[in-house]
Amino acid sequence: MRVSLFRMLGYFAAGLWTAWGGRKRIEARQLRNLRRLVKKARRDSPLFRRLYADLRPSSEIELHDLPVTRKPELMRAFDDWLTIRSLPLDRARDHLRDIRKIGVPIDDVAIFLTSGTSGEPAVIVLPSSFLEYSFGVSMARFDRYQWKLVREIRKLGMRVTVTGGNGHFAGVGFNRLVRHLYPRLKRGLTFIEAEQPIGQLVERLNAIPKVSCIVTYPSMLTILAKEKEAGRLQIEPVLFNTGGETLTDDLRDRVRRVFPSLKYGILDYYGCTECLVMSSVCGHGRKHVHEDWVILEAVDEAMRPVPDGTLSASVLLTVLANDVQPFIRYDLGDCVRFDTTPCPCGSPFRSFQVEGREATLVRVGEVTLSPLVFDLEHEHAQRIQLVQTSERDFEVRIDPAEGVAAGLVFQEVIEAVKRVFRDNGLEGVVVRKSEAAPEFTASGKFHEVLPLRGADARNMTSSGIRQLASE
Repeated sequence: MRVSLFRMLGYFAAGLWTAWGGRKRIEARQLRNLRRLVKKARRDSPLFRRLYADLRPSSEIELHDLPVTRKPELMRAFDDWLTIRSLPLDRARDHLRDIRKIGVPIDDVAIFLTSGTSGEPAVIVLPSSFLEYSFGVSMARFDRYQWKLVREIRKLGMRVTVTGGNGHFAGVGFNRLVRHLYPRLKRGLTFIEAEQPIGQLVERLNAIPKVSCIVTYPSMLTILAKEKEAGRLQIEPVLFNTGGETLTDDLRDRVRRVFPSLKYGILDYYGCTECLVMSSVCGHGRKHVHEDWVILEAVDEAMRPVPDGTLSASVLLTVLANDVQPFIRYDLGDCVRFDTTPCPCGSPFRSFQVEGREATLVRVGEVTLSPLVFDLEHEHAQRIQLVQTSERDFEVRIDPAEGVAAGLVFQEVIEAVKRVFRDNGLEGVVVRKSEAAPEFTASGKFHEVLPLRGADARNMTSSGIRQLASE
């Protein structure tokens, strides 16, 4: 797998030029890239050739002409999905079974797995052009504050990634891929597996002479904040980078309170394995879509666009920088809200907020609940997890603090969860104690709420997201 510095600089220069041209130039570039991708998909992907057979010519296509696509259907047709014929699904799975090959390219592409928290894991194929886009466009979107931050972080100490280490997931895999391609980047970087016991994880962090930055999930950030509050975690980072889950305002405030060393605060990115780099975070904390190479559509339950300022039922993703595995109007299931006011940073790219990730939304009958409505913290528990076992049945799992009897903790947590359901008009919901331990996802995330997965969850309808905790 060869990544071209020349092409990376091309993305960088084009990214700057597009931004300088404002909305008109952004929209023109986006349409050209969309039509180029559709033409490639029609020509080289048997699946998209069939899917787009009755549509108008690629040179005239508009986004709304294209049908919505979803992970289960695409994975069932994997061998016809890709625009290359050299990587059938069986060969990809053989590569993914070998834990020694995490982050190691196969031919001229890198492959990763999604964690499967919202259903079947997907096999994601990233060409070298996607890496060139990722670095080139990201640098083009840096403002002065971020350039200064990058320079200082490298001087201040070790940059640590805390994420899942037991599979070909993007958190660890992309990190290793970049280090494989650019060995010099190994200096100043280290990786810690999120799945290990909390005490052991804290010991490893404390053993690092100076931690300047930690890259992790918001769920792990919650754990680190609790350990810092308890006085067990000694590190003094100046920056946290988060992604992969929803970062709440409450957690952001809490972390800033317990880590007074955070000179640069928390940078929260929105991405997924299908598109690791889809937006940038400006100095004002807003997420701006890379609209020249990524399209995000906020839609309702019927896949119709919703106005800016309205919370979506889902979001459709189109990745214009990956022509090997086309993601075109791909249903992510996340809930987003596009901002209605221009950003003070002056960026011409639209900004948005993420208010719910598909993997953690709880559906009971006609009601959909954000995980944010459940208060799953207790002073006598290290971790608490609410697991939906059927539409109206839930169980509570607790990892109690050392020396604490869990009985009263279970009783208080279960009553608090039942209260949430009653307050949302839900009767007949059963919440019971479980002896099972809280579990991590395969990719190393810790979800406090685990909803039904796969087909069972998809068969339930919803009438909107109730984000009571954030109101």
